[in-house]
Amino acid sequence: MKGLIENRFGLLALVLLALGALYGVAFVSRPAPAAQKPAQQVKVAVESVSMVCPDPGGGRMTAVTPLGGPSGQGGAATVAEMKGAKPLATLDHVGTLWRQDVPVRTRPVTVAGMGAMAAGLEAAQTTQVTSGAQRGLSGVRCVEPGAEAWFVGPGPAAADVTLHLANSDEAPAYVGIMIYAGEGPVLADRGNGMVVKPGEYREVKLRELAPSPLVMAVQVSTSGGRVAAAIRASLGEGKGVDWLPVSAPPSTRVVVPGLPGSAGQRELYVATPGERDTVVQVKAVLKDGSYALKNKESVEVPAGSTTTIDLTTGVGGQPGALVLTSDEPIVAGMRMTGTGDMRDAAFTAGAVPIDLGSVVADGGPGKKSAKGSGKRESRLVLSAPFTAATVRIQLLPQRGTPAEPVEVTLPAARSKEIKLTPPAGAGSGFAVHIVPVAGSGPVYGARVLSEDTPQGVLLTTQPLAPARTWAIVPATVDSPGAVLP
Repeated sequence: MKGLIENRFGLLALVLLALGALYGVAFVSRPAPAAQKPAQQVKVAVESVSMVCPDPGGGRMTAVTPLGGPSGQGGAATVAEMKGAKPLATLDHVGTLWRQDVPVRTRPVTVAGMGAMAAGLEAAQTTQVTSGAQRGLSGVRCVEPGAEAWFVGPGPAAADVTLHLANSDEAPAYVGIMIYAGEGPVLADRGNGMVVKPGEYREVKLRELAPSPLVMAVQVSTSGGRVAAAIRASLGEGKGVDWLPVSAPPSTRVVVPGLPGSAGQRELYVATPGERDTVVQVKAVLKDGSYALKNKESVEVPAGSTTTIDLTTGVGGQPGALVLTSDEPIVAGMRMTGTGDMRDAAFTAGAVPIDLGSVVADGGPGKKSAKGSGKRESRLVLSAPFTAATVRIQLLPQRGTPAEPVEVTLPAARSKEIKLTPPAGAGSGFAVHIVPVAGSGPVYGARVLSEDTPQGVLLTTQPLAPARTWAIVPATVDSPGAVLP
């Protein structure tokens, strides 16, 4: 028995020795590992897109898909009222503007594109009222549904502020509303846990949630589903009305583009939604250079609140942009007015660069306004706040052949205002397509519409947003972790 046990241990030792030798040979002779290339982001064409125009009744709607998108045949874009039985229009021509007046009391309108008509599809609504408490020129880029949106502007104590919510998806949206006023965060039970059912739209008077703020930032978020959010502010008769554009999300560096080169008041809004106070450095990027404004180089913003600063004497009458930097994330916007006895108001907000280009569906009128008697103008205000940039601008008419692109160079830390002249035979309007050339620095901007009237200048501004032509997605790699726990 003792010999058998000793032989077994000896045999085990021999087996382990042999296995060790084999492992050593395999380790020494193994091939060198292949060099792993870092995963690169991929640019893919947008093949489906949808957006909601929140309240187009009594105004005009425009929609366009620009030229130069991904190649492909087929596809269409449908314009239809939410819960409507019949589409208002079906679009299938790339590079041609669709423009139509919309009857009063029209419900929110969805614009959805598929295939070749989806890449870069853009829509807008514009309304002009010539008298009464709602007098003004107002416009807004139709909103893509999402899980979060930020706005900054006047509060319910200074204006009639209405939040428009629309759910064009097939799943309910669970919406929460947070308001950051001058005195700090405002919590309201009615603004949390709101359910917007599929196909439903709501108008929420913000005075019912927070009646006292003079200025405010508003965060609309969903804990489930998506919602299209937009805010309209009416400052009262003779003071103007317009939509607040969606602001870039909180960041320590914010660019506020689209300051028009016309006279009028300029009021900056800045909010910090975090739990720490911050000091915001303010720099203007104008046509003759970039510099801090005298005696207005910075503004202190308490934690969780919104504050304002009057920049009329610093940037009034000069086209440009503002660059705001801080230690804590902020959101920002600006109120701008026209001149005259009855001043209209327009708003701009923090924006992101248009690295992949931008499309403005309502670039301007093709002829004299039918409602007013004054001269209407459309301008682009472009800024290159950091490094030099070059863009190509093309006008897409309602009728006729698109104009040849025009190249515009922006020196570093400079802004330019470009007057847009409609092409001959353009019909009643045109769209604008702006594309930075390869190697260009970051570009920010806005389209400004104005009309001179005997009572005062009407004004509206639309900040440029990245075109929905391409999407940047992470590269995909084979990994068993995708299917294994």
